[in-house]
Amino acid sequence: MSSRLSAKAGLAIRKLRLAGGWTLAQLSERSGVPLSTLSKVELGQTSLSYENLLRICKGLEIDMARLIGAEADGMLGTSATSTAAPVALGRRAVVKAGQGEPVALPWGPGEVGAADLIRKAFTPTLCQVDATSVEAQGGFRYGEGEAWLSVLDGALSLHCEIYAPLHLVAGDGVYFDARAGYALVRDSETPCKALLVTVGDSRA
Repeated sequence: MSSRLSAKAGLAIRKLRLAGGWTLAQLSERSGVPLSTLSKVELGQTSLSYENLLRICKGLEIDMARLIGAEADGMLGTSATSTAAPVALGRRAVVKAGQGEPVALPWGPGEVGAADLIRKAFTPTLCQVDATSVEAQGGFRYGEGEAWLSVLDGALSLHCEIYAPLHLVAGDGVYFDARAGYALVRDSETPCKALLVTVGDSRA
């Protein structure tokens, strides 16, 4: 038996994990579900067996009814027509150097900023670009809207399905439509560092 989690359910799992103060790695250890699977679950990119769903609930120390209720209530975001309470004004999240939430991206490791905030208008991610080709990272990645990329150190190429590769060096930036498929490829001899800002409460 398998259960396809909606995007809201995946986000609900992430919200409950953060509320418990656990990293993805810690939840993986607590539940016995592979780290890569948990990451895809939170992004709504994979289905789960009933057994793994139970394991995640056990790792979160909740019963399945609470997870289902969290999804139904839309606890992590609403549509424009929702009557849910708006996001509080004046909120902020401070992320000290090296303290962003670790995330595995197709092109290399990254750190998500303000991971503890929900219903964000955008998500900033510090990226280390190690990949040397689009093929090495499994092809293009597809976002939910427009994005901003700024190169902090080194050099990289932004590959898109509808444009020729764009070479960028430290100090360069580009605003682009992430829905059109994109990939980051290192051009410098050493790993490149960049800031990627994507729409919504998502990860790169």
